[in-house]
This record gives sequence, structure tokens and C-alpha cells, in this order.
Amino acid sequence: MAVLGTIIGIFKSVRLKTKAFLNSQKWKEALVFFCFVLLSFGFWMLQSLQEEYEIEITIPVRYTDVPPEISFNRTLPDHITVRIRDKGSVLLNYKFGRTFVPIEANIKSKIKKSGKLIISRQLIESKIKKQLISTTTLLSIDPRSIEESYSERMEKSLPVVFDGSIQTSAGYKISSDIQILPSTVRVYANNAILDTLSSIHTVFTTIAKGDKDITRRIRLQRIIGATIKPSIVTVTIPIEEYTEKTLTIPIVCPDLPPNYTLRTFPSIAKVNCIIPLSQFKNVTSDDFAIQISFTDLEQNVTGSLPLQLTKKPDWVDITAIMPGKIEFILEQTKPND
Repeated sequence: MAVLGTIIGIFKSVRLKTKAFLNSQKWKEALVFFCFVLLSFGFWMLQSLQEEYEIEITIPVRYTDVPPEISFNRTLPDHITVRIRDKGSVLLNYKFGRTFVPIEANIKSKIKKSGKLIISRQLIESKIKKQLISTTTLLSIDPRSIEESYSERMEKSLPVVFDGSIQTSAGYKISSDIQILPSTVRVYANNAILDTLSSIHTVFTTIAKGDKDITRRIRLQRIIGATIKPSIVTVTIPIEEYTEKTLTIPIVCPDLPPNYTLRTFPSIAKVNCIIPLSQFKNVTSDDFAIQISFTDLEQNVTGSLPLQLTKKPDWVDITAIMPGKIEFILEQTKPND
């Protein structure tokens, strides 16, 4: 409690001394002095802003309709530096109040058969002056013109590959191939680059907890020195609920000679598979096969063989084949001729 009382006493003392200072004659004189200083500074600023100065400003350059079949030998400038002269108040507006519209250059209309892009000084200057106040003097432009050589690039059509991670919710799976539209794109580059490319990948995309068909517009990965048209594709990922089904498949030997008899134990196998719910009624035993070759039977000395499916739909997942192997008896019914 004693400490708290001391703190409160100090606070009251400081407050009373501050209040007394603010009501004193010295504070009033200091306040009047600061007001005159501020007023003088304001008059000085107004006078200074009426004088002329020089500053540099930058105006962006935007290139439109760039043909994909050409490649510039150097990077085109993305801005133009302009030096101007005017009163300080006008220049202050340029620096803090005015946004300059980019100078647009239509590349397709300006490329020449000589293999050079030329944007003249007159064109650049006229577009700059349209954005300047009438009192402003244009002193210099850098660069004064834009001239850059270009060369033609070769074209190659390449398939698009989805690059990403797809995770489905429990009980759901990708039901068929991922669809990409367009499935191929045109790539423009020199031969050295094109020779290294066999496909174009999308940017890495993550799909989490998918429980229905997903369609997305996805950008393609950029390749330095190449132009890809189009640069965005539509990717459709078919996702469907899955269920389990058990089918009975006969075990056969299609190349068994007529003078041999084969008995297997058992003669059938049960196959457990996971299929899309919409295909449950359509999937039958005819879609599967378990075949044993006569050569395997003839060369086997144990009397048993493991079972494998020799036919199944690609989109069906097998969880189990029961039994995993069979016993068999191979008998020759009559001598070979």
C-alpha cells in the first residue's frame, strides 16, 4: 500500500507541475514564437514553390499484340525516364498527385520485314506531352527511341501434363483419366529450347478432400525463352464414390492341347474389386479373366500355381484374389502322334 501511495503522490505532483507550466507566461511566449516560426515556414514554402526546378519522372511502357513467333535479342525497356522543368507546385503534383498512363506500343503493327522493331522519338514524345501540363517544359527523354532486333522462332505442338497432388475423401477415388483442354499447346522458341521439350506441365496444384468432379483453370509452367499459347488450360478431375464388389471368375487354360486333361482345385476364384458406384451394375465376370498357360503347367513340379488376373478394366482396383494359388492335376489322355 505504501508503494502505491508513493506512485499516486508522484503522479499528482507531475500533473500539477505540468499544469502550472502550461499556464505560465514562458509557455505562452514559446507558443507564440512557434506559431511565428510555422507561419514563416509556410510563406517560405509558398515562395519556393513559385520558383522553377527540374526533376526526373518515369513513365511505364506497355507492349501489346506481341507475335509469339518472334523473339527479341534483348529485353525491351519497360519504362522511359523523362526530365522536365516547371514551377515547384506543378512538379510536386507530378511527384505525388499524378499517375501516368503507360505508353502503349502495338508490336504487331510496328515490326518490320528487316527484323527490327522501331518506335520513333516523335511517337514517344507526342504521347508524353499529352500527359504533361501545358506550362511544363520537356527537357530530355531516355531512351529517345526504341529500336531492337528480333528473330523468328520455331513452333512445336506439345501435350499438356497435369502436375499436382490429388487427395480424395474417404470412399472416393479418381474414376477415369484427367481431362485437359486443350490437350496440346503451341510452343514458340528456338530449336535449342524446343529440342529439350517433350511436354508442358501445369503449375503444381494441390487438391484436398475431393468428393466430386473438379474443374479448374490452371496456368502452365513458364519456360524461359519460350512463349506458350494458350498459357492457361482447363483441367477436369473426375472423382466418384467407390464401392466394393466380389465376382466369381473361372480358371482356364486356353492353350491346353486336346490330348490333355486339366483339373484345378478349386476351378474358380473370387475377386474382390473396388469400382465406381455408378458402374456397379455394369461390371461383370466377363470383364475379368484368369488364364494359365500350358507351358507353366507343364514345367511346374510342385503341383500348385499362383493366380493372376490376365484381364481387367484399367479403372478397376483389385483388393484380393481368393485363393491366391491353386492345386492342379495335368493328365495326358492319349499319346502324341
